[in-house]
Amino acid sequence: MSPGIAPAALAYILWGLFPIYIKQLAAVPALQVVAHRSWWSLLFVFGLLAALRRLAWLKSALRQPRTVRVFALSALLLSTNWLVYVWAVGHGRILDASLGYFINPLVNVLLGVWVLKERPRPVQWAAVAIAGVGVAWLVLGAGEWPWVALVLALSFGLYGLLRKTAPLGAAEGLALETLMQAPVALALLGWWAWQGTGAMHAGDPATALWLLAAGPVTAIPLLLFAAGARRIPLATLGLLQYLGPTLQFLLGVFLYGEAFSATRAVGFLLIWAALALYSGDSIWRWRQPAAR
Repeated sequence: MSPGIAPAALAYILWGLFPIYIKQLAAVPALQVVAHRSWWSLLFVFGLLAALRRLAWLKSALRQPRTVRVFALSALLLSTNWLVYVWAVGHGRILDASLGYFINPLVNVLLGVWVLKERPRPVQWAAVAIAGVGVAWLVLGAGEWPWVALVLALSFGLYGLLRKTAPLGAAEGLALETLMQAPVALALLGWWAWQGTGAMHAGDPATALWLLAAGPVTAIPLLLFAAGARRIPLATLGLLQYLGPTLQFLLGVFLYGEAFSATRAVGFLLIWAALALYSGDSIWRWRQPAAR
């Protein structure tokens, strides 16, 4: 087994179990959770990089206008993704959140066409079309607009597109993104503290500890992912990424009892069929060179 599979799989498993962490903060408004997540992630990642003596990049990165613009935009997309995800979990919409990450690989195909001028294979187009039918079914057949899923898929797809061409590694990139978020996060935390409405000032030690844990909870899966992704083929990584939304889906249905009607299941099944087609094509393409 490739040495990169274990850390990459563990990263996706931790992301899949993330709703359990968010549920511990159900009494805290989503915006406060995101502000704490940004601030404690900043301290954790910069502390880690300082311990590893990997801070030399920061001065040169801040002197490059393009790098600052790219990471300011990626920080905005990441904040949007975090906010919608935390809100969704806190409001009993874990299934919608999992759907967003199931759709994400197919959104990446569309972004590749529109932004990178890539030419998807016919099978990839078919997968996107089937997923589109699944989303249309959820809107028309199930009578719901899956805005949570679409916002999560699009924001994370655009975020991944930016990070794909960004000049910094995973830890350094997260450090710069949280540094960009820090002024807003710190201002909000200061305002809530002054108003006496901050979660840290509610007198609940358990809530305070869960908020402090946001730094490692955010950074550790990302570092595991970065360590594993460099050592395994892209096709393998593409399959492992379904661990996260699958675990989220199972948690939503079996642990938290979210409704999953037969009508809604049709939309999910269409999207799962699209992913099976997309993944099968990716595996077949990956195995071709080995077969020759």
